[in-house]
Amino acid sequence: MAPCSPPKAAPPRGRPWGITGRKRELVVIILYYPLFCTLAQTGQVFDVHHRPGNVHDSHGAQEFILACIKALKQALPWLKIEVHMDSVFFSDEIVSALVGIEFTLSVPFERFVELKKRVQDRVRWRSMDEAWSFFEAAWKPKKCKKVYRFLFIRQRCPIIRKEPIQLDLFIPYEYGYDFKVIVTNKWTSGKKTLMYHNGRAAQESVLGELKSQSQVEYIAVRGLLGNQLYMLAAVLSHNLNRELQMETKAPDRGTTEKRAPLWIFEELRSLRHRLIQRAGRFTNPQGNLTLTMSANESVKCGVLEYLDPFQKAA
Repeated sequence: MAPCSPPKAAPPRGRPWGITGRKRELVVIILYYPLFCTLAQTGQVFDVHHRPGNVHDSHGAQEFILACIKALKQALPWLKIEVHMDSVFFSDEIVSALVGIEFTLSVPFERFVELKKRVQDRVRWRSMDEAWSFFEAAWKPKKCKKVYRFLFIRQRCPIIRKEPIQLDLFIPYEYGYDFKVIVTNKWTSGKKTLMYHNGRAAQESVLGELKSQSQVEYIAVRGLLGNQLYMLAAVLSHNLNRELQMETKAPDRGTTEKRAPLWIFEELRSLRHRLIQRAGRFTNPQGNLTLTMSANESVKCGVLEYLDPFQKAA
């Protein structure tokens, strides 16, 4: 049993901590739930809203979205801005605020019972390909002020069997449908609108890289400001990695329907292993401070790939 007085050694950083006494137990848990705004074509974080972890997904989202759009318009007035978001951000307030911005938002089925009836009553669906089909309707939910374009989409996919499978028997696939609804002000075809909306997967990969390689989900200290600074430093390391590669390489592709990044980026983890985490020492030949490393043609080419463009620019 721990003594009543606080322990002398500080608890491990980055973990929930507490002080345990004989008659009482105090546990302090630090949680955060930030909002991220990313740029699709570069895979960088444009801005982040650092929030406590005891709020709904959409808490403060409208103000954050409008602030990001305002900053982009002020910096680049000619820029065409597009937005695609998940169903947690669907509300009449957010949709109405996106004036002059092309958007797609997933619509939550559980909030609008009319959507289920429309899907069940629909007989004719327009085919996109072998898996996807859709129909569209101009509709105004009761709580909304305007009529919007709603795309009702279904995907043909195998039904997942949850019961035990007898491996010695052949079990054929049974196909069913997964449904989703998108609200949009885009007037492109249903397939192009769906492709654009599904481009959110690229942003999910950016968030995955931020967590696994920049440690943005790590709780560094017990205070708010310290954790905010730590997260900003992690985001900057990610952005600088992308910026370094964009400055030294030409784009690998143009704008796609899914708005995939224009460059095929090397992950920060790969750059660390290939260039940074190398054995070496500083030497001073003829008075010039030099980083000396073992002879490795692959590492040499990788370093010069980034140094040569900056030396030419200088």
